[in-house]
Amino acid sequence: MALKQFQVDKANSQGKLTKLSDGGGLQLWVFPDDAKRWRLAYRFDGKQKLLALGVYPAMSLKEAREARDAARKLLDAGVDPGQQKKLDKLVSAHTRTNTFEAVAAELVEKKRREGKSESTLSKLQWLLSFALPTLGPRPISEIKAAEVLVVLKQIEARGKNDSAKRLRATIGQVFRLAVASSRAETDPTEALRGALTTPKAKHRAAITQAAPLGNLLRAVDNYEGAPETIYALQLLALTFVRPGELRQAEWSEFDLEAGVWKIPGPRMKMKRPHKAPLAPQAVALLKELQAITGRGKYLFPSIRSTARRMSENTLNAALRRLGYTKDEMTAHGFRAAASSLLNESGEWNPDAIEAQLAHVEANAVRKAYARSEYWDERVRMMNWWADKLDGLRHGGEVIRLKTA
Repeated sequence: MALKQFQVDKANSQGKLTKLSDGGGLQLWVFPDDAKRWRLAYRFDGKQKLLALGVYPAMSLKEAREARDAARKLLDAGVDPGQQKKLDKLVSAHTRTNTFEAVAAELVEKKRREGKSESTLSKLQWLLSFALPTLGPRPISEIKAAEVLVVLKQIEARGKNDSAKRLRATIGQVFRLAVASSRAETDPTEALRGALTTPKAKHRAAITQAAPLGNLLRAVDNYEGAPETIYALQLLALTFVRPGELRQAEWSEFDLEAGVWKIPGPRMKMKRPHKAPLAPQAVALLKELQAITGRGKYLFPSIRSTARRMSENTLNAALRRLGYTKDEMTAHGFRAAASSLLNESGEWNPDAIEAQLAHVEANAVRKAYARSEYWDERVRMMNWWADKLDGLRHGGEVIRLKTA
């Protein structure tokens, strides 16, 4: 016979365990201390079993009946409700420990094991800091695209369109790690393609005209800062590699006798190894630098520790001290300067210039051709470029004389 509410309220143990039945196996157990707990008695595979449902009054009579009915449905489907409850607890515990924040921390640690620089790791953590307050505590398997979009739109609302785009990509990395480790089914950022404002392309400031570039070279030569910084700027002009590739350069990568610098793939933007010819002027500078930092691993170690590389802000900071604003010249701008003046000269195959800049050729056949056929031209081109810079530095052209 079904229980009445007043019976549940007034139930008393009278010093011993008392059981009141509500039907369908639902029972109210009143313990000697008068604590009241709901239990479900049922049979599964021929065995009598008991399932704890909850405590009264936290679980009301109505809720207890609903729990009983749900358990009965499981029994009708051939599922043991006791085992299902244990499984649900495991899943719930697994979900609580696999939050977005936990997987994001794993991603950062994974990047660290892969040898990413501290500056790269700092940027990653900085981007994630925008998402963690909202998404961090959430089980990653439960986060929907709409939740991610709210976070990204908050960044957009502050006028940081580029940061919002980068954050979407970073959040996508977190989800792909979760998917790969069976902690999420999908990456919701895929559904957000096209949902954000496309940031306007920002071109790094660069001096691309001959005379002003000559002025800059003279200013660098007279810079009163650390010698390593001067060598770095001079070599950046001569090699026009990306600033990060130069800052992280290791002595083991250089063959100064052959005049070749082999940059390993992991350090290149497109993760492909790059071989750069070195003009005699670059080799001479490297030999001078070797006397200063050659005993260590890096060409340009940090001023704080030889085990670390030069800070990514060092070169741009030097340009600012030389009087060049961020809208006039950046360390990356040496690449644009070389590309512009080399192309304007009409002396060199544009594909050879692109190969030297380590720009990736989409066509596989052309890419293979560029690698195999342009090396000799690139060697001549880098010698010509070094002579060109000498001419600009001194206000005239340098003509290399042939020996008899």
